[in-house]
Amino acid sequence: MKKILLTLALVGIITSCKNDKSEETPISNTSVTENMENSKNYKSIGDKISDDSVVTSQELLEKYKKLQLGDTIDVKFISEVKEVCQNKGCWMKVDLGDQDAMVTFKDYGFFMPKDLSGKQIIMEGKAYVEEMSVEDQRHYAEDGGATPEEALAITEPKRTFSFKANGVLIPELEKH
Repeated sequence: MKKILLTLALVGIITSCKNDKSEETPISNTSVTENMENSKNYKSIGDKISDDSVVTSQELLEKYKKLQLGDTIDVKFISEVKEVCQNKGCWMKVDLGDQDAMVTFKDYGFFMPKDLSGKQIIMEGKAYVEEMSVEDQRHYAEDGGATPEEALAITEPKRTFSFKANGVLIPELEKH
């Protein structure tokens, strides 16, 4: 019975989130390929996605600035990975310019390579704004390598740009 109720709740949440659509401003695939270190192939993680209709991280930042707590938008974007969870690869932070976005993965169903920092990747999923609790901030800080003292220095909730990825493309460099 609990499984049925949980399933119905998840379906309701997913359905309600699909109503907030936004128009994406695509960049050319040539730009994407240049930004992806001139790679020709991608390793796909999570759901299969393509490299078309991708917005830049700067364009996504502008969209984030217009969101309120609880708003979501479906988007596919390219960005540089700044940090990956060193425990499992279960989250990452990506560069949006003046701010980072915290990326987690749909249904905790896949993980990122731990050595992905500095690479340009393409992600598709839902962008949203949330208020991250002190406890969650401390957890992520510790996963990122912060000392216990640094984690304890976090004392206030923080408004964050978050992203739930359902699929990720990682460049595979050409082999010579």
